Amino acid sequence: MSWYKKLKQYFPVEEMKSQEHMETLLKEKSDVYYKDEGENHVLMYAEFESFIFIDYVYVSANARGQGLGHQLIEKMKAKGKPIILEVEPVDYEDTDTAKRLHFYQREGFKHAQSIGYTRRSLATNEPTPMEILYWSPEDATEEEIYDQMKRMYEEIHTYKDKDFYGKSYQPVDEVLTIDEERETDDILKGLKKHN
Repeated sequence: MSWYKKLKQYFPVEEMKSQEHMETLLKEKSDVYYKDEGENHVLMYAEFESFIFIDYVYVSANARGQGLGHQLIEKMKAKGKPIILEVEPVDYEDTDTAKRLHFYQREGFKHAQSIGYTRRSLATNEPTPMEILYWSPEDATEEEIYDQMKRMYEEIHTYKDKDFYGKSYQPVDEVLTIDEERETDDILKGLKKHN
């Protein structure tokens, strides 16, 4: 099965970029956008000089629980830069969302509670609220994470979006907000502890 099919089976349609979009990023943004692929995993990420954005991480069902996800994250952490990623809010009907959050919690990620992030899916035209998680070797502020997230959104998510989807994503200032007073709970704190 191709790397794209693996991702498509695992991630909701509203979170998926088109295959053409991702292949173009790998070709035209090859200085920042990368694919790390093995028999049991696919990791898509953007590495900028001051941070890393994990776009997609997939570990096959038969390899879960064997430390492969941990090894992939460790490889990213070894670069010594903040790591940012998007997650969907916990859906108790979908146990995978809670498992993913537990994984990132164990890996030392924090929830950027002051950052609001909702973008309209070009696939479904529905607003898709997401939360931002980050790991930082030197305690980056949420303000710094917000600035890096804006850059990633403009350089990766919306790269040639009109060419691939026939329309553009919303401008970054409509999608990302920062507010110290944002009313949201820490999505990682509410998780039941289990190892």
